[in-house]
Amino acid sequence: MRARLAIATSLAPQSLELREVVLKDKPQAMLDASPKGTVPVLVLPSGQVLEESLDIMTWSMEQNSEVQDAFVGAFDFTAMNALIEENDGPFKWALDRYKYADRYEESEDYYRQKGQVFLASLETKLSQHPYLFGEQPSFADLAIFPFVRQFAHVDRDWFYQTEYSALIKWLDYWLASDVFTRIMKKYPKWDVDSETLLFPENG
Repeated sequence: MRARLAIATSLAPQSLELREVVLKDKPQAMLDASPKGTVPVLVLPSGQVLEESLDIMTWSMEQNSEVQDAFVGAFDFTAMNALIEENDGPFKWALDRYKYADRYEESEDYYRQKGQVFLASLETKLSQHPYLFGEQPSFADLAIFPFVRQFAHVDRDWFYQTEYSALIKWLDYWLASDVFTRIMKKYPKWDVDSETLLFPENG
């Protein structure tokens, strides 16, 4: 999701060919490009393969200097990177177990409390300004939003009754945004005979 967010924000009027895959039925073309068999995967015209969402986000921002300046250059990259590392490390660890607590040793509540450490830090930031690093959205907002969305959707009733009022406002902003609506469009499963689909579509 965050790779698509960055691409949709950065690439118009350029477009990429989109191949929607079902991970239970991975096409051979995907495995040939990226044997690890996970998404997202971006194959560049040079043949270089990007297999990590943050690498794809970085690449997409680099294609548009105005977007890169607005989402990256205007902020403290070291601080943004540290927050993203916390998201991708301890928070994602807790999130994965919170979503599927019955597969792990501890309770759902245990993993939720672990995740709340990160949520509380986001609440502190968002209580000071509307986005994670100031008055404008940043690379970090795009990178972190999808994971907070997942956490909130495990138990929406609980999440929306918490005291994370600033975080809830921030999450609802992104959920209602045009860019999120665009990336959530459903696409048909790709196979070798599929028509070429371009993403973003307004490219």
